Amino acid sequence: MKQYNEIKRKYPDACLLFRVGDFYETFGEDAIRASKILGITLTKRGNGSESETALAGFPHHSLNTYLPKLVKAGLRVAVCDQLEDPKMTKTIVKRGVTELVTPGVALNDEVLQSKSNNFLASVHFGKKLIGISFLDVSTGEFLTAQGNEEYIDKLLQNFRPSEVLVPKAHKGQFKSFFGDDFHTFLLEDWIYKQDYAEESLTKHFGTNSLKGFGIEDLAEGVVSSGAILYYLSETQHNKLQHIASIQRIAEDAYVWMDRFTIRNLELYHSYNPNAVTLLDVIDRTLSPMGGRLLKRWLALPLKDRSRIVERHELVGYLKDHKNVLQNIQQQIKRMADLERLISKIATGKVSPREVVSLKESLDAIAPIKALALGSDHPSVKAFGERLHDCAMLREKIAATLNPEAPVAIAKGNAIAQGVHPELDELRAISTSGKNFLEGIEKSESERTGISSLKISFNNVFGYYIEVRNTHKDKVPAEWIRKQTLVNAERYITEELKEYESKILGAEEKIYKLEVELFEQLVAWLSGYIKQVQANAQLVAQLDCLASFAQLAIENKYVCPELTDDFALDIKNGRHPVIEKQLPVGTPYIANDVLLDRENQQIIMITGPNMSGKSAILRQTALIVLLAQMGSFVPAESVTMGVVDKIFTRVGASDNISMGESTFMVEMNETASILNNISDRSLVLLDEIGRGTSTYDGISIAWAIAEFLHEHPARPKTLFATHYHELNEMSDIFGRVKNFNVAVKEMKDTVLFIRKLVQGGSAHSFGIHVAKMAGMPQTVISRAQKLLKKLEKDHSGEALNGVKEEKQELQMSFFNLDDPLLEEIKEEILGLDLNTLTPIEAMMKLNEIKRMLTKK
Repeated sequence: MKQYNEIKRKYPDACLLFRVGDFYETFGEDAIRASKILGITLTKRGNGSESETALAGFPHHSLNTYLPKLVKAGLRVAVCDQLEDPKMTKTIVKRGVTELVTPGVALNDEVLQSKSNNFLASVHFGKKLIGISFLDVSTGEFLTAQGNEEYIDKLLQNFRPSEVLVPKAHKGQFKSFFGDDFHTFLLEDWIYKQDYAEESLTKHFGTNSLKGFGIEDLAEGVVSSGAILYYLSETQHNKLQHIASIQRIAEDAYVWMDRFTIRNLELYHSYNPNAVTLLDVIDRTLSPMGGRLLKRWLALPLKDRSRIVERHELVGYLKDHKNVLQNIQQQIKRMADLERLISKIATGKVSPREVVSLKESLDAIAPIKALALGSDHPSVKAFGERLHDCAMLREKIAATLNPEAPVAIAKGNAIAQGVHPELDELRAISTSGKNFLEGIEKSESERTGISSLKISFNNVFGYYIEVRNTHKDKVPAEWIRKQTLVNAERYITEELKEYESKILGAEEKIYKLEVELFEQLVAWLSGYIKQVQANAQLVAQLDCLASFAQLAIENKYVCPELTDDFALDIKNGRHPVIEKQLPVGTPYIANDVLLDRENQQIIMITGPNMSGKSAILRQTALIVLLAQMGSFVPAESVTMGVVDKIFTRVGASDNISMGESTFMVEMNETASILNNISDRSLVLLDEIGRGTSTYDGISIAWAIAEFLHEHPARPKTLFATHYHELNEMSDIFGRVKNFNVAVKEMKDTVLFIRKLVQGGSAHSFGIHVAKMAGMPQTVISRAQKLLKKLEKDHSGEALNGVKEEKQELQMSFFNLDDPLLEEIKEEILGLDLNTLTPIEAMMKLNEIKRMLTKK
């Protein structure tokens, strides 16, 4: 316990698994936590004494079963092993922590999900910007970026790290900015220093500077990356050869989507149980590498038109050449997780069976390479040229390991026959020795006439001859008695002891030799890390493109046409998720959407609840997103200019834990949109203003739509609303167009046609929906009477009010004296807008206002 306490002091915040003989034990608070998480028995040691302590343990061979459960529960687990053979010491066995496994640092297959990265993140709070880094130890991917709070929040939502490293001094700041749903681990502030980080990174990569990685100007990002390397060294992860480079996440290369948009569009995560996400529908990847890359492409859609078009061309080629597509898919199916296998080789945590699996996976690359090189498409051919056949590596593994290699080296027979002469000789001794023992048993039985004589083995005195008491008198004098049992006696002989030492010695030597030869092979394989990683990345890209081609074939997706202008023209667009959820035989009602900056900048969509307004908004965003990922899209045709930002404000959600109402959340999200729009933005607003009173809501919704119309960027906007009063806007604002989702009124009900048609909707049919939900008839009747009264009292107020306001404004200008108008004109024309500061502009505006006020 003294030894345990000394080790525990070094890892106070980790659950310590302490190896004692054949068990891993936990003590005290660790035991209480472990017993609850693992469902194992909690007992006590030293019951009733001063040193009484809780105790819970499990057999050492069950480590791979229990360790993942502890890590998934968010614990950091220190694995403390015996560092010497207990037979070789007379004092207490040396012990030490051999591995510290945390939610963000794991190589165990049971902890990892094959199609998801397991990122460890690190956040550094600079003076103006925040730095962030993401590292997946299991694949070697290392990424960094920096930006404002909103950008870092978006990256955290996209990458969903399993663990986040935070400086102690900024614990509260992290929680207030990014919430508390991340596993965080606090590091000392001194670790987050520029010079320390640069030194750690250059030393790790073996370079003089970070210029080659293109991150030298990301000061805050570099600091956060250095903290990650520190954490790895502290968690006993020192073999990191597979982390060979670091990449910047270039903010300006990808479509901007804030956290609300990522959540609202349900791209790869949903807060609704059993909801189907976009990723669920589009993921046709066949390899773990492809699955992880597809998630990245979905989180970071491209803005570079040429790169998008290149992906579209490759998808088109695979779609049109089905035999090539099928051959590639067939080979990818044969592959294991190349990235994680080569990472295990780098960290020395690979098993013989996994090395054979690596060889078999690389075997599947050769046919893909040949197929790609034979293609007439330049981009496909380029894949063939860049793939490594790794012939020497595959030959070496095939020559060194048995094809049926075991899951652990200790199980033996991993090394192939003919690799090492001494090993072959020892195996022959071991095998023939056992055969010889069978011969002794037979000859001694014949010589002595003891028919029931048998030779067995135990750990106490090795091989022995057992004779039943009925034949005791036939035992030869030279046999040495070793043990007396109730019904038998056990003996040894000189001959038996001689062969025992040969056999046991051979088995021990065989194990040592196999371990030695396997370690040499793994060290040699480490020289191929970069080639295998490059292959893994190329296969992942091919897998994603093949997935898009398969998706297009199965669901009749079309190739979008990308142009240099700003328009978005979707003909018969469909929602990729909803169309897959419809009952068999039910057609999806497709819709057209046309948005541009000249004539139809804002589409005002009215229509009843449940008619499909939100679906049209979401499908527009998803079609744009799929197109810019490089996928084909669910539509008859799509012509579009590249979109640089997608903003959505869809659905209502409280943030009660932060003290914010539905309406406050809605206003926060909408404010974020209005403050960040650009000329290539796509803005989707659903039911803005419904969280407050009707007239407040109408006023806010009107003002927002007017702001978007008058904004110089003229962002393309879909505005779904219940407030049919907003239809009046099209009479005043030229680029606002009214559409409604058609319904057919029947005698007692409403038929939802779900087709977007030109023109506004007169009312929202909320009462019809209430009736369909089973609302009592008395409530329905009363609501209908009240609705008629309210519509009669307030008809036309919104439009009349705005028209009057506009007329007043125009009249006030017409009533001004000509000299004053001339003076104001001169003031404005005399301004140099390129040199004017915001404060000077405010002052000048104030001056003009005073001139008008005097008048």
